[in-house]
Amino acid sequence: MNKGLVLAGVLVIVLGVYAFHSKFYYPPLPIDTVSKKEVIDSLNDSSKEIVKIDDDNDYEWFITRMEQGRAYRNLKEMISNNGWHFKTQEGSGYIFEKNHDTLIATTEMWTGNYVIVKVPKGWNN
Repeated sequence: MNKGLVLAGVLVIVLGVYAFHSKFYYPPLPIDTVSKKEVIDSLNDSSKEIVKIDDDNDYEWFITRMEQGRAYRNLKEMISNNGWHFKTQEGSGYIFEKNHDTLIATTEMWTGNYVIVKVPKGWNN
């Protein structure tokens, strides 16, 4: 009986460590080229408030912490630093203008602590 309890306890600890390490309990990402762990680690290992996590043919993907609306300030600051002027927000879309061009960056609340941002490529040229 004692050996069974010890074995069960060790198994629970091993599974708990695996769950914490792999971040499998987080919701699915809107992109599938990076893992949840890589995304969280990239933000935790960076001194930046918003971190690029991937890009594809049309978009660049970023992650930032939510903490009291900070994510949206980080997004606006990042894009404004490249000459874009924030105009308005419509739902999850943030609309910026620059030289008669329009840029729409969209956000997705990934967890209660993190926001994923999708920005069309070429925004920082």
